[in-house]
Amino acid sequence: MTDVRTEETGTGPGTAPAAPAVGAEQAAREEELLQRVLRSFDACADPRLKLLMRSLVSHLHAFLRDVRPTEEEWSRAIAFLTEAGRLTDDRRQEFILLSDTLGASMQTIAINNAAYGDATEATVFGPFFVEGSPEIPLGGDLSFGAAGEPCWVEGTVTDPAGAPVPGARIEVWEADGDGLYDVQYDDGRTAARAHLFTDEQGRYRFWGITPTPYPIPHDGPVGRMLEAVGRSPYRASHLHFMVTAEGCRRLVTHIFMRGDGLLDRDSVFGVKESLVKDFVQQPAGTAGPDGRMVDGPWSRVRFDIGMAPAGT
Repeated sequence: MTDVRTEETGTGPGTAPAAPAVGAEQAAREEELLQRVLRSFDACADPRLKLLMRSLVSHLHAFLRDVRPTEEEWSRAIAFLTEAGRLTDDRRQEFILLSDTLGASMQTIAINNAAYGDATEATVFGPFFVEGSPEIPLGGDLSFGAAGEPCWVEGTVTDPAGAPVPGARIEVWEADGDGLYDVQYDDGRTAARAHLFTDEQGRYRFWGITPTPYPIPHDGPVGRMLEAVGRSPYRASHLHFMVTAEGCRRLVTHIFMRGDGLLDRDSVFGVKESLVKDFVQQPAGTAGPDGRMVDGPWSRVRFDIGMAPAGT
């Protein structure tokens, strides 16, 4: 009987070992099962759904046939997903964390946000966005009393032709100086999140909090996975933006602090060089651009946002 061997995943230190040899009869049985499952979708009336399901099954079976998990390992995988489901509620989304930490979120974003000229690059949405944030005026303070060093943020939103975009809606949210988002507290607070609109010249400005690094929630299955594989749960310091404007593709992005030691190992792979900005430190007692006197040190950053056209 002829042996059929699966392709090796690599050789040398740090690479996975080759899968065990599989006999021709066994390989045929496994292939026959795969084809039966694929045929089960033949009557699907939705062509896109049919494509998605057949591709999902094909890749899933290819993974199983490649690594050849034991029944105990597969049961542990199911238990992992079951626990992720139990932890997920309206305040915590363990499946988003899983998608983020496996790079699936960033890959989906890359697929759906094609490069367009000098348009600002997109990055992960994250699990902490909340609808219905309070509106602040231009120059307002979105911290709402949250702990942290003040930060002045300003910039301009431009359309695909480089013209200013008046009335663009900018949602901003971030962790506080202790590395926590408002939804991670139990007191129902709303802090370090708000939305505002650009002026007639496409300009925006607000007071926020100088970003600090923080760990994603790691007391659940995703955290245990990261620990098991030797990865840190920490995210590089960042500030979230979501920008919407008529005729433009919605932009979900961050900005990151130049010099942050976590830029090259952000736990959700969200860092892009174009989004790394200079947060310039200002001494205590220096007046802000709006005349506000700040008792302690503060920072300022400029982030000019270029939009891509809708439909791209």
